[in-house]
Amino acid sequence: MIWSLGHPRWLRVDRLLGELGIPKDSPAGREQLEQCLETRRAQEDADEFKPIRRGWCLGSETFRKELLESAHTHATESHHAQTRRETTEDKARRILNEELDKLGWTGPELAESAKGDARKIRIAQRLRVETALPLKWIAKELHMGTWTHVANRLKNAKSENDANKQSELRLV
Repeated sequence: MIWSLGHPRWLRVDRLLGELGIPKDSPAGREQLEQCLETRRAQEDADEFKPIRRGWCLGSETFRKELLESAHTHATESHHAQTRRETTEDKARRILNEELDKLGWTGPELAESAKGDARKIRIAQRLRVETALPLKWIAKELHMGTWTHVANRLKNAKSENDANKQSELRLV
């Protein structure tokens, strides 16, 4: 059975049944509905629904980006983890592209620069502050070697920043 006899009054099953030519909400009518749906499911092309089963968004790329932006601004623990991660990755890619534009770099120039380049470290710092992506992702995308190398570089940069702040405070 698709649903039980006791459904809420606001649920207009008569409209659905009527669309399929089923005259009455009864056990026989629900049985007929189930048969109609099973027949339709069997006739459907499986490839047609692959994006729905495999993906989380059905629509154009522009629509998907709008959803991601909306999810980013409203993401909570109740959101699906993969959706939140994808949102974070999109934000990180946007940040990465902004930083590359500021430097006048392209992807190959990023890859060719030293893995400990101060500019890469600044980008990694921004990514750590503004996203929740793991160091492995940052290391791979910035071509900085292992995640432990990135962790050490970020730790050293933080120590240097803290030391500089202490020096500035002493000067004031």
